[in-house]
Amino acid sequence: MLSLLLLLPAAEPMAAASTSRPNVVLIVVDDLEAGTLAYFPNITRHLVREGASFDRFFVTNSWCCPSRVSILRSQYVHSHGVLTNTAPEGGFDSFHAQGLERSTLGTWMQQAGYRTALMGKFLNHYPGRTAEETYVPPGWDEWAVPVRNLYDEYGYRLNENGTLADYGWIEEDYLSDVLARKSRDFIAGSTEPFFLYLGPIAPHNPANPAWRHAGAFPLAMAPRTPSFNQQDVSAEPLWLRSLPVLEQLTIDAIDERHRARLRAMLGVDDLVGSVVEALRQTGRLDNTYLIFTSDNGFHLGTHRLAQGKTTPFEEAIKIPLVVRGPGVKPGSTITQMGVTVDLAVTIAELGGATPPAFAEGRSLVPLLRASPPARWRKNVLVEFTRPTNRASSRQTPVPAYQALRTQRYTYVRYDTGERQLYDLQTDPYQLRNLAGSADPALLSGLDERLAGMVACSGASCREADMRE
Repeated sequence: MLSLLLLLPAAEPMAAASTSRPNVVLIVVDDLEAGTLAYFPNITRHLVREGASFDRFFVTNSWCCPSRVSILRSQYVHSHGVLTNTAPEGGFDSFHAQGLERSTLGTWMQQAGYRTALMGKFLNHYPGRTAEETYVPPGWDEWAVPVRNLYDEYGYRLNENGTLADYGWIEEDYLSDVLARKSRDFIAGSTEPFFLYLGPIAPHNPANPAWRHAGAFPLAMAPRTPSFNQQDVSAEPLWLRSLPVLEQLTIDAIDERHRARLRAMLGVDDLVGSVVEALRQTGRLDNTYLIFTSDNGFHLGTHRLAQGKTTPFEEAIKIPLVVRGPGVKPGSTITQMGVTVDLAVTIAELGGATPPAFAEGRSLVPLLRASPPARWRKNVLVEFTRPTNRASSRQTPVPAYQALRTQRYTYVRYDTGERQLYDLQTDPYQLRNLAGSADPALLSGLDERLAGMVACSGASCREADMRE
C-alpha cells in the first residue's frame, strides 16, 4: 500500500512555533461503525496505541447533518433544530437560515486566538439554495470544502477560501489525498496554535477507494454478529417487522459493500499518517491533540438492514472515538458514556476557549486525564425526525422517535406509539424487545428520564443526563 508519507520530504523535526497552548486536529469520518479501526494500520499505530479509546460513545442523531451540527455547536437536535439532512427542516439551508454558523466550534476557537481550518465535508447540501458556491461561513481562516460531487471523491469541485477549483479522476485528485496535502501545508504554515477540522468522505456510499487501494481486502466479509439477518422480529415495531429476511444475493452485496468501505477508509488511513508525520516534522506532535470519530454508525445486514443508519440500534448510534495528546495515557480505554455534544466543549477547554451558555455537552478532559469526576452522565438522548423531502424519506424505513441510552438499557419511543426496550447486560445485540413485558415501574422511570432529556436546554441538559 502506497502511503502518503512518501510524499513528505525527509526532515528532522523542527522546533514548534508555540508550545503555550496545544493544537487540535479533529477528524470526523462519514458513516463509520464502531469496531473497525483494527483494519487500518496508521489509525491503529498512531491513534489507538498512542491514545485513549472510548468504548461507549454515541451520537445525538444517527444521520449525518443533525449529528454534525451537534458536533459543531454542542447541542442536542431538539435545541439546534437542524432535524434532517435536507431542506426545509434540515441540511445546510436550515443551519444557514437560522444563523447557527455565527456561533460554532470554529468561531469559539478563532476568538480564543487559534488559526482555524475546515477541510472536507461540512454539512449536507452545502452551499444549498441560500448561499453561493464561494460562500465561506464565519469562524474559519482556511476553507476547502466540496460543493459538487463530494461523495465520489473524484471529479468534484472544491471551494478553496472562496475560489472554486475542479478536480478530475487521476490519482492525485483523490479527495483524501488532496486533504492530506492541504493539511500538511496548513500545519507547516501555522505560527500560532491551530484547530484543524478534517471531514473525509469515506466510508460513505458509494465508497470509492483511491486507485491504489482498489484490490484491498478481497476476502473480507461483513461481521456475522447475532443481529445479522435477525430471524425473529415478532416483538419489534412494524417498520422492522416489515423488513424481509435477507436473501443470499443481498448478503453477497452486503459483503461487497463492506469491502468497498474498508478500501475507501484506507485513503483516510493514509491521511491520518500524513497528518501525524507533518506534526512530527514541524515539532508539534507532542503538543497536539488528535481526535478521531464519525458522524454516525452504519448497518451492514444487522437487524435485516442491508445498509443504512437512522435507527436507535447500537450499530447506528455507537461510534468510535479515539483521542491522542498531552496527558492522555497511550493504549487506554475509557468506559464512561460520551456523546457527540461533548466534542466541542472538550476542544474548547483544551484551547482555552469559552463555550456559550447554549452548549449542552460535558467536557471529556477529566476523563482524558484519568481524573473522572465522582458523578458522570447516566443518560444519552438520541432523536430522529423523518424528513418531509420525498427522496430523503425513501432512504429510511424508520419512523420518528426519541431514544434513551443508559448504562444498561436502550429505550425507544416512536411517534407511532410503539416502543422498544433492550437490556444490554443480558442482550447486547438487542434481539429481544422487552417493552411489552417489562415491569411498568421500569418503563415509567425510563419515560421520565427520556422526557427530562427531551425538555432540556443548555446547562439543564447536564442535570437531566444525571437522573436515575
